[in-house]
Amino acid sequence: METTAKHIESLYNKAKEYTETSIELYKLNAIDVTADVVSSLVSRIAIVLAFSLFTLFVNIAISLLIGNLLGAYYLGFLIVSGFYLIITIIIYFFNGRLIKAPITDLVIAKLMKPRKPEFVESNTEENEKL
Repeated sequence: METTAKHIESLYNKAKEYTETSIELYKLNAIDVTADVVSSLVSRIAIVLAFSLFTLFVNIAISLLIGNLLGAYYLGFLIVSGFYLIITIIIYFFNGRLIKAPITDLVIAKLMKPRKPEFVESNTEENEKL
């Protein structure tokens, strides 16, 4: 009777340790995935910001050039503004395909990316021992 109780207690302790380890592993994986997604988005935002500044200065230069050619600087800025109005309307109507879908795909790809295989192999070996 005493040995059966010890075996049950041992089995209970191993199951408890396994559960605690699994929960900790899930937490660490969640942190890893979250950090990966956030760092990817932040780096892309930084690239977009730098490109936006570049585009801003190029557009100012183009506006001044067009304005100089037409004899009135405001006309250059008006033409470039009209161009961006057209681009904005196009983006508004194709928002799902141009912006929402790629960002959703990026987040899903990052979340579903296979994690470090050494954890899977070591975890499988430990499961076989139990």
